[in-house]
Order: sequence, then structure tokens, then C-alpha cells
Amino acid sequence: MTPPAYMIRQTSADDLAAVDLLLGRAYPRLLKADYPPSVLVMALPIISRAQPQLLRSGTYYVAEHISGQPLGAGGWTPDSRDPKLGHIRHLVTDHRFTRQGVARAILLHVFQTAERAGCTGLTCASTRTAEPFYQALGFETVGPMEVPLAQGIVFPAIRMRRNLP
Repeated sequence: MTPPAYMIRQTSADDLAAVDLLLGRAYPRLLKADYPPSVLVMALPIISRAQPQLLRSGTYYVAEHISGQPLGAGGWTPDSRDPKLGHIRHLVTDHRFTRQGVARAILLHVFQTAERAGCTGLTCASTRTAEPFYQALGFETVGPMEVPLAQGIVFPAIRMRRNLP
């Protein structure tokens, strides 16, 4: 199968509906094998929503097919306490386009932009599903963590870290 033709661009508030649809369509399918239904029923309504502030941050990107369809999205934000540290945020690939280089291209773009901004390292709260992907791109597993989503709702994740050259 030939990888789709796409470009990576910075998101804006205008991308909210498209990214929301992408997250809502992809996360339930991609996470199903690694999380029990009891976790997904509580977490998916929260994590499958685009974050308007993140889309306007200037450090969140979409991989857009030449037709205009988003194939993936993701980005980073600087750490509020350590300006040399960035956090990977809300990385997703359309479930129909996994293993075709979309998320990898987004993350490589993130590495470049974070490094240009002065970051020397990146962290992420990886899903269980994405841990091998992040490891393949140089992240080291730090250990398990829980991401608080709402009162009484936490999402099991894996803390990971990568140094930037």
C-alpha cells in the first residue's frame, strides 16, 4: 500500500471539529485491545475531545491529506516550570492510516520545533498501545502513571522521556 500524500501544518481554532472527529473515530478503535471496557467507557468521552487551547497553542499540528482530510494530529507544549522540557500532547493517527508514517512524521516535526524553541528533552504520557511506537522513536519508559481526567476518573498511562540532540 502506498502511503498517503499529506502535509503537516500548524492547527488553529478552525480545526476543532476535524480534530474532534479524528480523535473520536480513532481512539476507541486503537485503544480497545489494551484497555478494559470499564476504563474506556469512562475515559473515551474525555480523551476523545479536541482541546481548543491546544489547537491555538502554535505547537499543535495536523497531518492533512491533499484532499483536506486530517490523517493525524499531535504536538507539544513547554513545561511551565522547566523551559527546557516539553510535553507531547494528544498524538493520534486515523485508525485507517496507522503504520504508514503519519504519527512518525508529526513527532519528527515536534522534535524539530521543540528543539528550535530551546527544549533539550520531551516527556509524554503514553497509552499502553503507543509505548512501542514511542520507544522506536527514542523514548525511554520511565514507569506507569495515572492521568487524572475528572473527579474520580483516571487513565492508566506510561510516563516516557526522550532527550533532544
